[in-house]
Amino acid sequence: MSLQSGLDAFKQGRYQEAIELLEEFSRNNFDETSPGYLNAQMWLLKAYQATGKIEKACDLCQRLINSDNPEVRTWAEKAYPTLHQPAKTPSRKIEKSERAATAGVQLAMKGVGGSLALASGVTLTLLFGMVFVLGLALVFIVNSDAPINGLAIALVITLIFNLAAFFLSPFLMDLTQSWLYHTRWVDITEVENLSPETARVIRRVCQQKKLKIPRLGIIDDENPTAFTYGSLPNSARLVVSHGLFTYLDDDEIATVYAHELGHIVHWDFAVMTVASTLVQICYLIYITARSLGRGGGDSKIKDAAQAAALAAYVFYIVGTYLVLYLSRTREYFADHFAAETTGNPNGLSRALVKIAYGILEEGSRAKEPSRLIEGTRALGIYDPKAAASTGTAYRIASDTQKIGRVFLWDMFNPWAWWMELNSTHPLTGKRVRALSTYAEQLGLATEFDMGRVIGEGKTLNKSKLYGSFFLDVILYGAETIGFVAGLIIGAILWSSSQNPGLMLGLPLIGLGVGVVIKAFIMFPSYSQVPETDVLTLMSDPYASPLRGRPAKLQGTLIGRGDSGYKFGSDLKIQDRSGMLYLHYASRFGPIGNFLFGMKRVESLIGESVGAVGWFRRGVAPWMDLSQLNSESGTLVNSYHRFWSFVLGGGSIILGVVITLFMTGK
Repeated sequence: MSLQSGLDAFKQGRYQEAIELLEEFSRNNFDETSPGYLNAQMWLLKAYQATGKIEKACDLCQRLINSDNPEVRTWAEKAYPTLHQPAKTPSRKIEKSERAATAGVQLAMKGVGGSLALASGVTLTLLFGMVFVLGLALVFIVNSDAPINGLAIALVITLIFNLAAFFLSPFLMDLTQSWLYHTRWVDITEVENLSPETARVIRRVCQQKKLKIPRLGIIDDENPTAFTYGSLPNSARLVVSHGLFTYLDDDEIATVYAHELGHIVHWDFAVMTVASTLVQICYLIYITARSLGRGGGDSKIKDAAQAAALAAYVFYIVGTYLVLYLSRTREYFADHFAAETTGNPNGLSRALVKIAYGILEEGSRAKEPSRLIEGTRALGIYDPKAAASTGTAYRIASDTQKIGRVFLWDMFNPWAWWMELNSTHPLTGKRVRALSTYAEQLGLATEFDMGRVIGEGKTLNKSKLYGSFFLDVILYGAETIGFVAGLIIGAILWSSSQNPGLMLGLPLIGLGVGVVIKAFIMFPSYSQVPETDVLTLMSDPYASPLRGRPAKLQGTLIGRGDSGYKFGSDLKIQDRSGMLYLHYASRFGPIGNFLFGMKRVESLIGESVGAVGWFRRGVAPWMDLSQLNSESGTLVNSYHRFWSFVLGGGSIILGVVITLFMTGK
């Protein structure tokens, strides 16, 4: 039985059932120092209090006060005086939608994700072609007198690189997993003890597809995640974190494993290994050709090498986006496989939302983001950058509409499409929407009332959504456009006046003008900023990564925002509805950021604060901090807008000075 089952029972007011579930979870958890065990004990204390079992609550609280975990100890010390007060009734837990009576029913994708075979074939063909052309060009440059030999060498190089990467990468990943995350390789019987339905799904799929049971791994980390890797289906590895069993129920865990089995059945890890390797080869060729172009020797060879380097870099960028597109397509198809295999698309929808919630909850307890979640971002079932909005909605949801509303941005905001181009995973709202169509085909009620969400999306103000989007895309690159425009104008004027100052000064002026214009859009006035909460900000379907929304939050600073960086200057704030990252900018630039992170951040963590800044929404939401006031009287100013005007104004002044100086010579 999962910890989440006990928490859900408590949230619904079924306190006696919650006690039984939490006590059972605690008995089965042999590590009394693990986050899952301690979390269960804290909720068990609340359940004892809610049922009037004050003596048990006091005994448990005394044990927690003696805990070696300082955060648990502090929490217990604060809880002890309240034990004779009635517990607050929490918000209602979202009821589960039903599942199909039988599994294995074929489901139409209705255009979701396109064609897997076509996407894979086209992407790999293009990438192979890029690598071959670049390898051929590079060999011709070095060995231009023997083109036939060059062709043979280019083919051999391409094949060796790809074959080596294909067969060796799983073993290298095994070493990495053991070293970084201490992965435990387990038998299916251990998985069966944790989730009986999961074991049944694994055995059934492997029997139907004539596959060996994958090598199963568990990472002792409470951040919920799951991923697979390997070279061939019969040598695949399927790894999950222990947090998956903590936050998800049995049927939901089974859908996550089915999703990962879908990757194995579709050869996804093999295809992605090859595709990613080809992109890296493009980058290696770029580095090699650039070195040749900068060396001595024949000028023709140098010119050809520079041209090859430029082509290789372009291929590298194009290849990266092709791989990202292929990755998103394969996630859709793995979701589809899980829905068909388990007959439970609603279970996977809930699993995705609960994984986001688990990542958010674990992040709120840790002073630094999880290295596991950050390190396996591209591999995992869920993009942790997108967890904040969905996890926040689930945390306080008393009805499905509160969760569904955060998906409006994913499905209808044009910036969502733009930002998704750089993501390995489809946005959560789009995945849940696809899973809802499978539920409808099975005649099931959909999870999170997606029909109403889609209906609300159709009523959004289209002119507000799209009216300024194309202009905003241009403004997003205003500094680059300004620099290029200045360069072109300078070249035109220089051709008639022969003044080199125009060629040097005007691009800097254009750059500065672009920075200043962008700053006015990004950092509007916040003189009468309204107080709001995190969930309200994340539910705004019109939010933009460019146009900052002035906002004021009241909450507690709970940690740093920089994964694995001890002196990170960014912060995490948590209010009554959720968690948000705060980006800090010192007036002294990177050195000031480092000193702030080293000297002041630690003392601010745990403080109740008021934060003022500009909220933005991309794949991950955040706030560019302007001012922070703590209850202890500490005032922190952040200088995002200041630095934009300094850099923009400085570039304009420097450009004018260069232009005038060169004109006067």
